[in-house]
Amino acid sequence: MKFENTGRKALALAVLLALPGLASAQQMVNAEEYRAALQDKFANPGTMVADRGEELLKTPRGPKNASLEKCDFGLGAGKLEGAYAQLPRYFKDSNKVEDLESRLVTCMVNLQGFSSAEVLKKVFGDHTKNESNTDIEALAMYVASKSDGVKIDPPLQHAREKEALKVGEALFSTRHGPMDFSCATCHAQDGKRIRLQELGNYAGNKANAQATMKTWPTYRVSHGMVRTLQSRMWDCNWQMRLPDLAYGSPGSVALISFLSHQAKGAALDLPGMKR
Repeated sequence: MKFENTGRKALALAVLLALPGLASAQQMVNAEEYRAALQDKFANPGTMVADRGEELLKTPRGPKNASLEKCDFGLGAGKLEGAYAQLPRYFKDSNKVEDLESRLVTCMVNLQGFSSAEVLKKVFGDHTKNESNTDIEALAMYVASKSDGVKIDPPLQHAREKEALKVGEALFSTRHGPMDFSCATCHAQDGKRIRLQELGNYAGNKANAQATMKTWPTYRVSHGMVRTLQSRMWDCNWQMRLPDLAYGSPGSVALISFLSHQAKGAALDLPGMKR
């Protein structure tokens, strides 16, 4: 069966490359075959994280003992299908542009009664400590997965949405910090790479932006857990030796807005899986 053969192959490759002490394992497999195998959703552990996210979304929790089933992600309360594909967007109740994760924070505070401090206390699982994904990572994966196959199409009508796009583009191209880096330092030219990792051109190559953005949130084999766009923004910021980028901050949302508009039209392929 195709499912059995490709699924086992993808899983075997994922396990091999995730084992500690086998950094040279990348040389043991063909890079293109490896990337192709990673697209097999039947072997993607991210689906299990999404299942956990579904349970969390439907379970009454917090001081208000309420679920997140009435959270409005932009298409109306409780409507998940296609909602992630139209984020980030402006929300009247918070009076700001929110991406998926900042919107989850808003709903956990407003619907469930959690404080922002409680929600933000632990937002990313630490793979170096063999931790599991956090609740908000699982929730993000589930909500995002409900837009699988839907084309990325963030709105650009409200003045705040237009402002977020402009700020995101400026942040992407502005050099700053002790290394005098910008996002564009690595992601504004074709053909750049670090070892096996291609560095997509997200400034001038629409196909690159689409290929990347359509698979986030993604299961990172090397981490053994799901990673979200907020995690990606934080990690890139850290690699540029900048102060920590606050989770769901306007700057992080603006960067995601810019990247989402660059990738507009790509059909989401979720959950993703990357090296």
